[in-house]
Amino acid sequence: MRTYQETIDWLFTNLPMFQRVGASAMKADLTNITALCEYLGNPQKKFKTVHIAGTNGKGSTSHMLASIFQEAGFKTGLTTSPHLKDFRERIRVNGAMADEEFVIDFVNKHEQKIIDQKASFFEIAIAMAFEYFAQQKVDIAIIETGLGGRLDSTNIILPELSVITNIGLDHTQFLGDTLDKIAFEKAGIIKPNTAVVIGETTAETKPVFEQVAKDRNAEIIFAEEKHFQDLSSDLKGSYQIKNKRTVLTAIEQLQKKGWAVSPENITNGLLNVVKNTNLRGRWDILGQHPLIVADTAHNPHGLAEVSKQINEQAYNQLHLVLGFVNDKDVLSILNFFPKKAIYYFCQPNVPRKYDIDELYKIIPEDIKDKHFFDSVEKALIAAKLNSKENDMIYIGGSTFVVAEIV
Repeated sequence: MRTYQETIDWLFTNLPMFQRVGASAMKADLTNITALCEYLGNPQKKFKTVHIAGTNGKGSTSHMLASIFQEAGFKTGLTTSPHLKDFRERIRVNGAMADEEFVIDFVNKHEQKIIDQKASFFEIAIAMAFEYFAQQKVDIAIIETGLGGRLDSTNIILPELSVITNIGLDHTQFLGDTLDKIAFEKAGIIKPNTAVVIGETTAETKPVFEQVAKDRNAEIIFAEEKHFQDLSSDLKGSYQIKNKRTVLTAIEQLQKKGWAVSPENITNGLLNVVKNTNLRGRWDILGQHPLIVADTAHNPHGLAEVSKQINEQAYNQLHLVLGFVNDKDVLSILNFFPKKAIYYFCQPNVPRKYDIDELYKIIPEDIKDKHFFDSVEKALIAAKLNSKENDMIYIGGSTFVVAEIV
């Protein structure tokens, strides 16, 4: 019998994982997840769901919705990705991670099927989440897509509501190189005769959503056309105002379907997201004097929001601890940060890391104050030593950089 850590090591070693190895882990259809769930007795049919896709904000939106449902007294499942520290962050019920014993038992019991199916890491994580939620008899589960929508392993559910937060340029090698192509992939979660809430649109994406919804006879609701009181939340990024609007629009639709969620549940749910669901890495304030903030934003759409938030802060000197994975356009990412900051470049401890020696070669000359470290920890130590009380340290560039800090 494997220990929990041995079980996780087995999954990492034997299953291709996009976050670690990139494109080789991608499966371009739903064959595997369909076969796996049929083998398990289709656990995803045993509970109600809300399905959430989008380029940015889908994690925050998922956690906010889960928190509100928890406050309303519903036993609430939540599956999101990637995890920061522990695989079980991907599978939560009422904020608590799945039991270690469940993960061990699942892998031991189904190891041969996993191997025979040539399943990916994400496919197994999703099948495991569905099985856990069914065993736990959740009332509702918030299901966040992994990468796209149409061909995402989560897209075998028939949800109460679909939600698409926004569309930006990310994972273009899989989803398409224009906003309308990416919108079409994300719109794949829209189901026949099932309402869909769209958080934000552009001139390129709105017609795509409207056409897919029309083809599937799905009511479409645009959150950006709604007006709500700006309720407080413990998720502090200024960009969360858009996610809150999407969440409030989604709750409105779910109330129409008979879900008993009160104004008080909504208020408390938004105020207690971190407490209820243990979300980390979204404008995550790790310290004061100097202000230390970590954020997992890593694509242009998300970085634009983070850049705006940094510009709203009061500080004497900005220190940036940044590391990347090797399929990102680093020079484009750097355009979102001020040149006059002090830069501490580092490499996260994952196979897909942008190697620090390679990074050194491409950092532009107009970034004058720059330092290079072979670990995230060393970079952060240097930034702290170099900071004064009224400075700000920002940690980001990659989910994996943040994962090593929080």
